[in-house]
Parts: sequence; C-alpha cells; structure tokens
Amino acid sequence: MMPNIKKKPDFLKIDFDQSPFIVIWEVTQACDLACLHCRASAQPLRNPLELNTSDGYKLIDQICEFGSPLLVLTGGDPIKRPDIYDIIRYANNKGLRVAMTPSGTALMTPRVVQDLKNAGLSRLAISLDGSHAALHDKFRQVPGSFQWTMQAIQSAHDVDLPVQINTTMTRYNLDDFPDLIQKMVDLKIALWSVFFLVPTGRGQEKDELTADEYEEILNHLYEVSRNAPFDIKTTAAPHYRRVTLQRAKSEGILKEIKHNGTIGFHIGQDEIGRAAKGVNDGNGFVFISHLGQIFPSGFLPISAGNVRKDSLVEVYRHSDLFTSLRDTNNLKGKCGLCEFKNICGGSRARAYAITGDLLESDPYCAYIPKRAQKQETTAIEV
Repeated sequence: MMPNIKKKPDFLKIDFDQSPFIVIWEVTQACDLACLHCRASAQPLRNPLELNTSDGYKLIDQICEFGSPLLVLTGGDPIKRPDIYDIIRYANNKGLRVAMTPSGTALMTPRVVQDLKNAGLSRLAISLDGSHAALHDKFRQVPGSFQWTMQAIQSAHDVDLPVQINTTMTRYNLDDFPDLIQKMVDLKIALWSVFFLVPTGRGQEKDELTADEYEEILNHLYEVSRNAPFDIKTTAAPHYRRVTLQRAKSEGILKEIKHNGTIGFHIGQDEIGRAAKGVNDGNGFVFISHLGQIFPSGFLPISAGNVRKDSLVEVYRHSDLFTSLRDTNNLKGKCGLCEFKNICGGSRARAYAITGDLLESDPYCAYIPKRAQKQETTAIEV
C-alpha cells in the first residue's frame, strides 16, 4: 500500500464557513503541573469519561471530512495518555498534519520525543512563560519545569522535530518580555505563539495587562517580526493583525490595504504552515474537549454539540453558535463599528469571559474605530 502523503492545503482557498484551518483536540485534562493561568484547570488524574482510543479514531475520521486541517493535540498533558502515539500515527496515516502541546515535565524524555517524531508528529509546541527558571517555574508551580522544557526543546532539535513556543503574557512576566524575545532567538524555534490571557479556568482578570500594555506588546511583536529568524503569531489577540496592517501601511510596505483577511500570511518553516486569513473563535477554529464537547475555542467553553452523537462537520458549518461567530455583522460595540472587524473581530472568548456576551467588544483592545470616533465627535458637537 502506498503511504498517505500529507499535502498542505491551499491556504488562500480555505473557506472558513465550510472548514476550519485548525482543529484542537483536548485529549485529556490530566497534567502534573498546576499552571496559574491554565484554562483547563488541569489536575493529575485522567477523567475516565474522556474520549477513548476508539472515540479518537472516529473523531479523526470526522476531521478528515473537512479535508486536511491542522490537528493539534493538547491537554492537560497529552503525554499522560499511553495511546498518544497510536493517535498521532492514525491521524498521520490519514494524511493530517499533527502538532502537539505537551507539558514541560519529567515525562518529556529524549526517548518520548523520538517516539513522537517516529509516530508522525509534525511539530512540538511547548510553553515557556519566562526567560529563566524562577519566573517560568512560578507560572507552572512546579520546580524544575523550566529545565525539563529546555531539555525537551533540545531533544526535538536532536531529531529534527520543529519547535513552537507558546508564551502567555500576564502581569507576572511583562518586564521579562525583552529577555523572552532573545530567548526565542537562542532556542532556534520555528514559531513563537504569544497568548494574551483569557480569564477562564485558573486564569484571573487581575493578572491581565491593560489594553495599552497589550497594544505596546503587539507593536513590539510587529517590529521583532521584521527580522526574527522565526515566525510570530498571537492567540486570543486577533488585534495583532490590525496592528500589522496599520504599521505596514504607515511604512509604505503595502500599496493597498484590503480588509478581507489576507494580510500577515506566512508559509512557515515546516509543513504546518499558517492560515492566510484571520482565524478566530469558531471561525477557522474548532475545539474538541476531552469529553467530546464541540467548542468554538478552548477559551470559549460554550458547547454546540458532542462528537459522540453529533457530526463535527455539521456543527461547525451549520450550528447557530458557530455561524453567529463567523458573521461579523453580529458584533456589538466598537468591535461592530471597527473597520478592521473582518480581519480581527476581537477575542470572542475574552468578551464572553468578562462581559458574559460573546458578541460584545473585546474589553482589552485599545483601538478606537474611525466610526466610533465620528460618533463621539458628533455627540460632543450636539
């Protein structure tokens, strides 16, 4: 039998109304860390009701009905599942590109990393929230996590497995941001994914940065991206695309700005690639919980169905929850007025976590849309 050769989809032709760019499967909530900002509120033991191996294979079959989206296995810590290699191998044989986000623990031995690569893993994504052990381990609440993370990264390099670093910016590590940038250079990564905190799970709003501080980080990321030896993306911070457009236009890099979401596209340094337009909660993105619930994202835990009884494809394409999130005309407040709403749209997860309304404005975006400015001017004149 000929091997199933993975092929990157044509990113520019993906219709997010029909197919997501990325599917996240939370294979377990078990984890040996106790991270301060964990959206899953993970704990050491596996839930006996989580999707089993057979359920997982059926889920992968459903994912393949979309075509070939990126599959990310997350947790908790996926390494807590003994069948994780079988799951990766099954998805890989189906032609899916598979990434995984293990925890930085003693479980991530060189042998485990080699076995992940042999099973067909395309990228290892691991969290690093401080440039040094004291800060990172404070986040993870387990001494030694920083060192285990460094060892896992080196093990991935040793077997030519591309590495992605995920960093959540909070009040705890804001001052460490410049050193984190240098750390990313030193670690020779493929991609740096910078998360903005969403107050769900163990994440607390008191740990959020201000909207202005987030804006400063986004502008700094844009400047770094111009010459960085790695790609940069953001998670729960879609306004990075707006900042990229604004900065590129002001610098004369773009002759024409089109608000159709095709800005900021990068092929990437491995077979994973990047989406050609803005991915947001429920829009090019779907999350499957360890129990099979279908969420717009892990940070937006509103269920539209369950893969044990519902078609993932039908839920993504036709459920009221997902279709409403993909229609930017439904957005409220300044997000609804914003000229960048079709490439940004604000974090729906953060809007829900803070206001209780998933269509409200993202409370941590500093930008004032032109239409909102005009309304304020008119109100003052009246």
